[in-house]
Amino acid sequence: PYENSKALKGKKNLLELTTSRKPILNSLSVDAACKGNPGILEYRGVYTDTGTEVFARGPYQQGTVNIGEFLAIVLGLAWLKKNKLSMPIYSDSRTAIAWIRKKQVNTKLQWSPKNEPLRQALLSAQKWLKENETGNIPILKWETDGWGEIPADYGRK
Repeated sequence: PYENSKALKGKKNLLELTTSRKPILNSLSVDAACKGNPGILEYRGVYTDTGTEVFARGPYQQGTVNIGEFLAIVLGLAWLKKNKLSMPIYSDSRTAIAWIRKKQVNTKLQWSPKNEPLRQALLSAQKWLKENETGNIPILKWETDGWGEIPADYGRK
């Protein structure tokens, strides 16, 4: 069954939710995974209803999960725009959603030659956000308590 699969650890069958509020299935879900803090970072976006991966980036050295979550949302916005699609993006990160609203990250991460590619990705993402109109695409908080892990989750907890 759906919930017993190792790949779906912590995830729920979204069609069988009994919560009063349900996620919009025609949407993107994004997530990041970071082994350590700072550590090896990667992030991706999937279709919420099918779990089909539409983009993935990483690994990046010496990153943080908040930076990955932010980059995942920005890449989701850019991917939707490039493909002329309009649908909500779900993230389970309140921090990343706040950074998106401000179009600016607030990190204490120490930059070094090891994480320079990540710094460049972050600068590029912030520039893209400031130069592109995205107000018509809702960025929504994934309700993990009621809905289980976000479909883009890497399942490594």
